[in-house]
Amino acid sequence: MSKQKEITLAFTGASGAPYGLRLLQALVAADYKVHLLVSSAARVVFATEHEMQLSANPEAMQKTFVEYCQCEDEQIKVYGKEEWFSPVASGSAAPKQMVVCPCSTSTLSSVATGASNNLIERAADVVIKEKGQLIMVVREMPLSSIHLQNMLTLSNLGVTMMPASPGFYHQPKGVDDLVNFVVARILDHLGIEQTLMERWGYNSSD
Repeated sequence: MSKQKEITLAFTGASGAPYGLRLLQALVAADYKVHLLVSSAARVVFATEHEMQLSANPEAMQKTFVEYCQCEDEQIKVYGKEEWFSPVASGSAAPKQMVVCPCSTSTLSSVATGASNNLIERAADVVIKEKGQLIMVVREMPLSSIHLQNMLTLSNLGVTMMPASPGFYHQPKGVDDLVNFVVARILDHLGIEQTLMERWGYNSSD
């Protein structure tokens, strides 16, 4: 796979596991190689919201996601939180696109301050400094002034802030439609063709 078909995806400890899983499936279906980063808190969220038990071992976790997405082994690569020699930690090797979905306000804060205390934070820092595309799907409500200030700081640096806010104008029939709404918007911003939902103003019956 070419460098242009690689992307970094991070799951953190905010509610919203279905968003992350659907996005992972969509990226794999689009023939992307996904460099996947999963926080310890995200493993708790995935167990709670999706009944998915994720091993702390990166290789075992990778196998779980490959089986879930029914894809080739090389399409998903999972890294440990302190694998500093991984491609995503280096400006000369990291993919130019990264999505944090779901994004906790803890990760939001750390990235906004350049903390880089773990691989997720470092990977985000790399994308920012290399002028790449970083999308953060923040999941929290209500938002405090601290959260809003951190979002503004990152937005001013070119980061796309995409709170998980599904619309209802497409008359969703269930949770899957709401998840697809958010993931479709993420894919649109990544420049990836998607068929999860029709765009506003386009009707298949016309």
